[in-house]
Amino acid sequence: MTVVCPGCGNRDELNPVRWRCSCGGLFDLEDHDAGLTLASNDRHGMWRYAGMLHPATHDLDWQALTLGEGMTPLVSLETHPTGARVLGKLEYVMPTLSFKDRGAVMLVAAARRLGVRRMVADSSGNAGTAIAAYAARAGIPLEVYVPTATSAKKTVQMRVHGAVVHWVDGNRAAAADAAIGAVERSGAFYASHVYNPLFVEGVKTFAFELVEQLHGKAPDLLVLPVGNGTLVLGTYRGFRQLQRSGLVDDIPPILAVQARRCAPIAAAFAADAAHVAAVAPETTMAEGIAIAAPPRGAEILAVVRASNGRVVTAPEEAILPAQARLAARGLFVEPTAAATYAGLSDWLNGPGATWITAHSHRTGRPPLIVLPLCGAGLKAT
Repeated sequence: MTVVCPGCGNRDELNPVRWRCSCGGLFDLEDHDAGLTLASNDRHGMWRYAGMLHPATHDLDWQALTLGEGMTPLVSLETHPTGARVLGKLEYVMPTLSFKDRGAVMLVAAARRLGVRRMVADSSGNAGTAIAAYAARAGIPLEVYVPTATSAKKTVQMRVHGAVVHWVDGNRAAAADAAIGAVERSGAFYASHVYNPLFVEGVKTFAFELVEQLHGKAPDLLVLPVGNGTLVLGTYRGFRQLQRSGLVDDIPPILAVQARRCAPIAAAFAADAAHVAAVAPETTMAEGIAIAAPPRGAEILAVVRASNGRVVTAPEEAILPAQARLAARGLFVEPTAAATYAGLSDWLNGPGATWITAHSHRTGRPPLIVLPLCGAGLKAT
């Protein structure tokens, strides 16, 4: 399973103990194209697209681990006064109640193939619960390092699956540092949804599903939460592959949403910077995207710009009202998911209205906007 470091160009083989490049960079899978049609088999869920994923994943024994992840519903949320139609993809309708299952099953399947006997992860909640579930299914012991502010319900979920949970004083970065320290001391496999490129490869299936559900079309705008950026990166790569395969004409612009109280990527985007500087985060209800120094920050910025998108923020005081508006439509999501909707609403009531008017004049129709609702409300109080 060959991986490449975009920073120095080094090519290496993914193995249980080498989780980053010798230069300190983050590994990616080598770029590839797969000119396959979306409906090439009758499987249900994300594994319907197994043939479109990276060739390095084709011999993973996912059948032994799958819990039926993927093919989440796409439902109408609202028609905005500007005429824009907003659809929600219910990513919280997953085995562990978040979109992280897409990447976790791929990551754990790779660990199983590599003969891993022990794993360490860090998480603000959802990635840890997903990795814990699939680790349990694979029979691989797991330790998860989480910030002390992590929702108790998420840590219970991890422990029910058999994971050992370590609470770390400090923010999300402190939890990552603690996990890395444990990996370096023990030689355990670092099951990181940020560093391990297999996680993002699984997330690509979000794009494949969405295009099939829209009958071969891409939406006019994608609204995605962004903290560590796995959903933004995976979705962009999925659409890039669809475009190269001739299955969609264009990659939709990405409106990436951060919590206003922890928004390093938004600050870098506004400053037209190529790299993301760490910030001192304030406390936010959107714990899942409260990443003060995202390791893949430069790549996230490049992807958003390549899509002709932008980065916006969700006001803290708008998160709970957004959660309530969704609940009034029958959709109970955690605050992090509500923050994505809040960020969209804030943008639509500002510069987004101009964008919609321009789009409607250019195409002769109002735009179709899609956002994922990434985590269930039962995960957080």
